[in-house]
Amino acid sequence: MSRIAKQPINLPVGVTVVVRGDEFRVKGPQGELVKRFKNDVTIVASDKEVQVAPAHKSITADVLSGTYASHLKNMIEGVTKGFEKKLVIEGVGYRYAINGNNVKLDIGFSHSVEVPIPAGVKVVVEKSLMTITGIDKEMVGEFSAKIRSLKKAEPYKGKGIRYIDEVVRRKQGKKASA
Repeated sequence: MSRIAKQPINLPVGVTVVVRGDEFRVKGPQGELVKRFKNDVTIVASDKEVQVAPAHKSITADVLSGTYASHLKNMIEGVTKGFEKKLVIEGVGYRYAINGNNVKLDIGFSHSVEVPIPAGVKVVVEKSLMTITGIDKEMVGEFSAKIRSLKKAEPYKGKGIRYIDEVVRRKQGKKASA
């Protein structure tokens, strides 16, 4: 069995957990998350903790028990604190803008690129900084990765979109011959 799944998951004050069949609901001060899990894992919820264990003896059930325990921890953290990713854009003429329910990106192409903002994700733009927040860790991470993949930071001048804590390894480039 997974080491992560062996430890019980403590519930903070104000968080309620409901397990109905294969559906797992977590409700907290930030909102509510619902996720469906396979029947290979049993999830037992009480008022103060959640316990995850494999339903039967197999490699798949052992692996999924640790994965589901991590998902449950992320759901509980999301409804209590929420998640946040920050992206920085660098380059002459590169900019973000929020256009209704879309993010409009000017990133050096002949046209602007518009990306729809998914439900449950909030985007705030300040000059060259974009802050993506939400209660679902997967959704926040996926949306920020989608935005970053449109124009990754290149190694010569550093132009493009990168995470705020990401370090771009710079290359020297061509030398002038004399």
